[in-house]
Amino acid sequence: MIDPDGELAAFWRERHLCTITTIRPDGTPHVVPVGATLDVAAGIVRVITSGESAKARRIRAAGPDGVPAAICQVDGRRWTTIEGTAVLRDDADSVRLAEERYAERYRTPRVNPKRVVLEISIRRVLGTVTM
Repeated sequence: MIDPDGELAAFWRERHLCTITTIRPDGTPHVVPVGATLDVAAGIVRVITSGESAKARRIRAAGPDGVPAAICQVDGRRWTTIEGTAVLRDDADSVRLAEERYAERYRTPRVNPKRVVLEISIRRVLGTVTM
């Protein structure tokens, strides 16, 4: 779906903040800023967060089927939105991998024993960056 050597993947290696959008039980969007990493080979976007955050609680409550989610990144006229299904991972290997990827793109994350990973399986990609 995404060319690992293309402009879209390169855009996602640059340091930009993103937003994640999930839907609250009342149907309204919950949009918050996050750091996100694209794993082209796995077909997922990862977000590290506290297990106590609203987004993590909502996704955990959904269970293994997950919830619809969108990750958006913008830089001037370049933007992409990646849509898919978000699931929560809290096992040590998943958290460690997500922290390593986050450190590559942003910086080493602060210590957080309550950290979890939101994994969004890529279903659709929209944007102005060549795909």
